[in-house]
Order: sequence, then C-alpha cells, then structure tokens
Amino acid sequence: MFPTVPARVLVAALSIGLLAWPRAVTAELDAPWFGTWRLDAENSTVRPGPSEYARTTLHIEPWAEGLKVSYDMVGTRGGRTHIEWTGALDDADYPVQGVDSVMTNAYRRVDEQTYAITVKVDGRPVATTRVAVSGDGRTLTAVTSERDAAGRTLTATAVYDRQ
Repeated sequence: MFPTVPARVLVAALSIGLLAWPRAVTAELDAPWFGTWRLDAENSTVRPGPSEYARTTLHIEPWAEGLKVSYDMVGTRGGRTHIEWTGALDDADYPVQGVDSVMTNAYRRVDEQTYAITVKVDGRPVATTRVAVSGDGRTLTAVTSERDAAGRTLTATAVYDRQ
C-alpha cells in the first residue's frame, strides 16, 4: 500500500512530469514539448475534492542533459508555489525542487506519444502516471493513480493546453 500524499504535492509532481521528455526525442518530434502550457481545470479532475490551485502554468525548455521544467501555481486564496525539475526520460530518479518532502520522479517512454512516471516520496513509490500527448501536439493528458490509507485506488486526470 502506498502512503497518502497531499493532492497538491501529487498535482505538482505530475505537472512537472508531464513535460519530461529527453532532448533527443524532442528534436525528432520538432520540439512539441517546449513552450508554455496551462492546466484546463474544467476538463481535469482531482481526487479527492477540488484543486487547491486557481491557475497552473508550466514552462519547458532544453537543458544540457534533457529538460528544465518550471511550474507555477496560484492558489485559490492567492498564494504562489514554484517548482522546478531537470532530468531525462531514462527511468532514473530525479529530485523535485520546491516541495516540502524528499520527492523524486522516474520517467520511462511507453511509445511515441506516451510515457509513464513513478512518483516517490522518501524513496517509496506513492503514485504512477500515464501521460499522452494528442496527435496535434496541443493537449497533454495525464492519468494518475495512487492508493489511499484504506487501500482504495484514487485516480486524477489532468488536461493541459498549449499557450
């Protein structure tokens, strides 16, 4: 059983992971991952309950060994959170900066349009995510699964639009 992780931590980790694609792959795909993305809250679901954030924006750019992702969230009460991640799609754990716990994400490619993420807190897996980019490159959809303290599977879907 996975430990329970606050929804805002999972949303942050997943959003970071959504854009984690290595430089070699992005070059082959004419860099569809680079740029700014915004969470489409109306088409997204967060379990349990509504999101703590009124707005979520991602910026992704090339980095020497892969990608650098900057993630900015504005809370429903106005607070701001900034998270950064750098890494590659090689199934290795990379630290997430800007969260209150020791969190890592490990990414692996599934196919040309899809990849998977394993989110770990203190070295223990807490969630998995399957991310797919639309054929036109304008939408990212991530489906995340985790188990709560009672062993129930919780699922969240995040939909992002290119800005």
